[in-house]
Amino acid sequence: MCPGCGVNLPNQNLAPSDQYHASGECLQIYHELSAIFIMNPDLNFRTQHAVDAYGAQHSGSKVKNIRTAFSLIGLYLAVERKYTGRQVQQAHMELAQKNLKWSSFIEPTRPYTLTVADVLGTAEEKRNDMLMAWSKHVWEIWEDYHEWTRNICKSNLKYV
Repeated sequence: MCPGCGVNLPNQNLAPSDQYHASGECLQIYHELSAIFIMNPDLNFRTQHAVDAYGAQHSGSKVKNIRTAFSLIGLYLAVERKYTGRQVQQAHMELAQKNLKWSSFIEPTRPYTLTVADVLGTAEEKRNDMLMAWSKHVWEIWEDYHEWTRNICKSNLKYV
């Protein structure tokens, strides 16, 4: 079972991720989804939404605070502000130039019901909708950080 999202995948004896709070099997699924998105690029850069949903869902002790912060910011911008992946990427670049200090995060205790495996397992023609449903779900689970995220964006981004 993945320690981040709770998905139960067949054990392939893969090493756990050293960058995410994730099993090796879950990380492999994420890489497969990323490869599909990269091989089928779109102008809106939907890959960014997958990066942010996976990053927030797999936060934990070995994950850098900036990764969790940027994941939450990306989810907020995508879900509440309807930013495209490209616009989220530009916001991340704008924030990165500010050299902000990111505090640690306490992961939510509510279980996840959507994971990267659900997105990968969805038919191609419905995958974008499932990607956004997953992003929305992860954002909702992190409800304790909604106000923090909105404030960071309003204080540090030009067009929020």
